[in-house]
Amino acid sequence: MSSLTLRELLVERWVTSLRHELLLDRLAVPIVLAPLAGGPSTPELTAAVSNAGGFGFLAAGYLGASALAERLERTRTLTGAPIGVNLFIPGTSAPPQAVDAYAARLADDARQAGVELGAARFDDDDWAAKLELLMATPVAVVSFVFGCPEPEVIDRFRDAGSEVWVTVTRPDEARHAVDAGADALVVQGAEAGGHRASFRDDPAADVIGGIGLLSLLQLVRAQADIPLVATGGIATGAAIAAVLAAGAAAAQLGTAFLRCPEAGTAAVYRQALADNAPTAMTRAFTGRLARGIRNRFLDRYSAAAPAAYPELHHLTAPLRQAGRAAGDPGLVNLWAGQTYELGHQLPAGQLVRTLAEEARAALQHAGDRLSPPAGGLGEEVGSAGPAPRSPS
Repeated sequence: MSSLTLRELLVERWVTSLRHELLLDRLAVPIVLAPLAGGPSTPELTAAVSNAGGFGFLAAGYLGASALAERLERTRTLTGAPIGVNLFIPGTSAPPQAVDAYAARLADDARQAGVELGAARFDDDDWAAKLELLMATPVAVVSFVFGCPEPEVIDRFRDAGSEVWVTVTRPDEARHAVDAGADALVVQGAEAGGHRASFRDDPAADVIGGIGLLSLLQLVRAQADIPLVATGGIATGAAIAAVLAAGAAAAQLGTAFLRCPEAGTAAVYRQALADNAPTAMTRAFTGRLARGIRNRFLDRYSAAAPAAYPELHHLTAPLRQAGRAAGDPGLVNLWAGQTYELGHQLPAGQLVRTLAEEARAALQHAGDRLSPPAGGLGEEVGSAGPAPRSPS
C-alpha cells in the first residue's frame, strides 16, 4: 500500500469519526429552534431551548455585526449549551423601475398610517462583517438560508470549529449543498412560515407551489448521505415523530415558539396567532416569497409585489412598524406556518419537554400499530391454515 493511499484511508476514517460526533448526534432532545429573524428571536428564547436539551438558533438576519455580537454575548451569559446562528446569503439587486412602481401603489396606505415609506435600498445584510465575527467567536452551528455558501467559506467555518447547515427547498438545492461540503441539510417544506429559503426566488416557479415536507424529506434522503433537519408545519409531538420516522435527525420548529414568553413577538402578532385565519404565500411585505397569515395588506398587494428583496423589506418597514404600534394587524407581516393554530402559550423549556413527550408517545403508538395483535389478522395472506383438499 502506497503512503498516499494510506493517507487517504486515514483521512477517510477521520472524517467518518467526525460525522459520528456531529451536534445532532449529541442532542438530548431532537428539537431545533428556527432562527425567527425580524423580532421574535431573542437571546432568552435561544438559551431556553438549548437549556431544555434542544438546540437554539439566534437569528442574524436584519442585524448588523455589532448588534449580533451583543446578542451573542447576552445568549452566552444565559446558557453554556451549544447554540447556532443563522445567516442570510446575499442576493442581487432588483430593477428599480419595478420597485418604484410598487412604491407608488403603497403611497395611500403610507399616508393613512401617517408615515413615509422607507428607502428601497439593496444591501448584503452586513455579510462580510458577520462572517468575520462568527469565525472569530465561533458557535456550534452556522446555518444559511437563501443560498449555499462557497466551499471556501464552509472550510473556514469548519476550521473555526463550527458545523455548517444549509437550508434547502428542492432536491437540486440539496445536491448543491452536499457537493459544497455542508455538514447537514435543513429540509424546508412548503408548509413553513416566514420566508421560503430557496436559493433563487423565481416568480416563474410559483405555479409549482413548493414541495411538502414529507415528500421533500423522502426525495432528499434518497440522494443525500448527511443528516437532515426537517422543518415546515411541525407543531406537535406527533409531527416530530413523523419526520424522525421519515429519516430526519431532528425537527426544526419556528411558529410553535412564537407565543412563548421569551420570544420577542409583538402583541398584535401574538393576537393573530391565537386565531385560525388561513395562511398564504406573498412577496408583498419584503419582496421575497414568504408564508403569513392573510390580512389586508397581503390580500391587497400580493399580486402586484415584485421579486425585490431586500428593497421591499426596507420600503415597507415604516408601514409594518406603524401597524405594530397601532395594534393594526392589517399592516403587519404575520409570518406563520400552516399549522400555527395548534401552537401553545408556554415557556420555551416547557414546550420543548412537552413536545418531546408527545413525540415519544407517538412513536410508541406507531410501533404498536406495526406489531400484529395476538390472535388478530397479523399473519400474512396464505398462512392462515392448511390448503383446502382437492375434491375427490
